[in-house]
Amino acid sequence: MPREAPYLTVSDALRARIRAGEWDVGARLPSRLRLAEEYGVGRNVTQRAVERLIADGLLEGRAGSGTYVSAPSERLPVIRSRHREHRAGSPLRHPAEERGRATAWDAHSLVRVPATEAVAERLAISPGDPCVTTHYEFLADGRPVQLSRSWEPMAVTGGTPVVLPEAGPLAGTGVVRRMHSIGVVVHTVVERPRPAHATREQAHLLGIGPGDLVLRIERTIYDTGGRPVETADIVIPDGRRQVVYEFGADHPSPPDPAGRRPTTGGR
Repeated sequence: MPREAPYLTVSDALRARIRAGEWDVGARLPSRLRLAEEYGVGRNVTQRAVERLIADGLLEGRAGSGTYVSAPSERLPVIRSRHREHRAGSPLRHPAEERGRATAWDAHSLVRVPATEAVAERLAISPGDPCVTTHYEFLADGRPVQLSRSWEPMAVTGGTPVVLPEAGPLAGTGVVRRMHSIGVVVHTVVERPRPAHATREQAHLLGIGPGDLVLRIERTIYDTGGRPVETADIVIPDGRRQVVYEFGADHPSPPDPAGRRPTTGGR
């Protein structure tokens, strides 16, 4: 039988001690080094164990101070959906989504920003090609809940009324509608979520500590020809938000009168 990873064993032990009241809300935990000595593991093991409890909302890190027991709080969902416009009457909608939904945002765009090598690779353009880059800060109940930075090649939108995502006739309507208005049909959205640590700038904007866990989502949007038309980095504070992906189900074709199901091509 596979052995449980050491950091999971330590995090479960710490979780049990917190729930038993060994440390009160607001109490500071022993240092990572002291915990490592207590459990007979390396500091990297206790680091991962503590990060897991921070992600679960039981602990919070404070830059330059240590790790503290958090007050119980609900991790409100961030819904990532292909069918956002149809979800208002969905029976799957949860009241917590309404409480945690971003109700306002601030955006700032720059034009003719040269693509870095990383951005150029994601957009299938050459490094240095001009892009429009937009910084977003999303708010819920007056608090920042999500950051985003997007890049769009000016070869796609340059000289059109929708070159700026948050200006013009379709300001704020989203990539799909803006691109469709200039004859570009969006076909595929690819998202790659991965854990990361907040940079100092991200921590300042989100009201968390530098190095706290965040979820970084790398999103790229493609048209029907497979050309990338937008890419973005989305940052969500992991300890506060629970990311939920919502997709429509693919309905199989009904069988023909003879009882045979139609064949389809490979995926």
